[in-house]
Amino acid sequence: MANVNAMTVDVEEYFQVEAFASDIPVNEWSKYESRLAIQMDKLLGTFADTNVKATFFTLGWIAEAHPDILKRIVAEGHEIASHGFMHQHLSKQNADIFSEDISKAKKLIEDTTGVEVKGYRAPCFSISADNDWAHDLIAEAGYQYSSSSYPIKHDLYGVPLAPRDAYRLSNGLLEIPVTTTIWRDRVFPAGGGGYFRLLPFWVFDFLFGKGQKDRTANFYTHPWEFDPEQPRIESNFKSQFRHHVNQKSAMKKLAKLCGKYEWTTMENAYLSKEHPTLGDWLSVASGKYSEKAS
Repeated sequence: MANVNAMTVDVEEYFQVEAFASDIPVNEWSKYESRLAIQMDKLLGTFADTNVKATFFTLGWIAEAHPDILKRIVAEGHEIASHGFMHQHLSKQNADIFSEDISKAKKLIEDTTGVEVKGYRAPCFSISADNDWAHDLIAEAGYQYSSSSYPIKHDLYGVPLAPRDAYRLSNGLLEIPVTTTIWRDRVFPAGGGGYFRLLPFWVFDFLFGKGQKDRTANFYTHPWEFDPEQPRIESNFKSQFRHHVNQKSAMKKLAKLCGKYEWTTMENAYLSKEHPTLGDWLSVASGKYSEKAS
């Protein structure tokens, strides 16, 4: 029987991405044209055509600016979750600011949609291996799971020594890493994002197919990844390339991926299953953990 994997979307505007954070101050976000309605039409249409249900990790800022989009997500049978309020890398936040951000986002999204928000994803997977407060505050805010870790090496994020499969922390919070795969004794990203657009479909499909073998995979994307007509942000070449590479072909690739594998929400894919309890975050993220009974 084929695995049923989790399809996830981080709902944010093109001008809110971390790659452009040094180019666009937060207080200038409102000056930029919103493209979200156009992008979400494409994405939700593709999911409807391929019978895919997904989890949408949505910014509180988006809930405030576009409440109708959140209501549409829920009305079409998808899961709504939280991406925090202001999409700020955790290196720019202290515990008090973070706690307020994730609590405010959860309440606003719930008030807007009328459904409980169970999941959270940190902006840019930015909970570092030496952060000793973020996961505890996520649990205290009332979230049941987090998908804030990517066990790879990357210049903006990554906890390469953390587990590749879902696990519970000692505080009870379920952490669900983005999918990776091991090939020739190396760990490769296989969970989407820029890698999905950059690689030819057959290469990504090879990595993803290995990554989801005998496990539930966790794939992620963003609405702006499918909009080649979005305004260009003045930035350095690296950030421009990361953001815009292969946007014209991305939707065709996504439809192909949706049609090839079985997909559902994070809640349906993970919350009803048993997962090992591995310890506190500092131990888990540094690879110093031992499996305990759940």
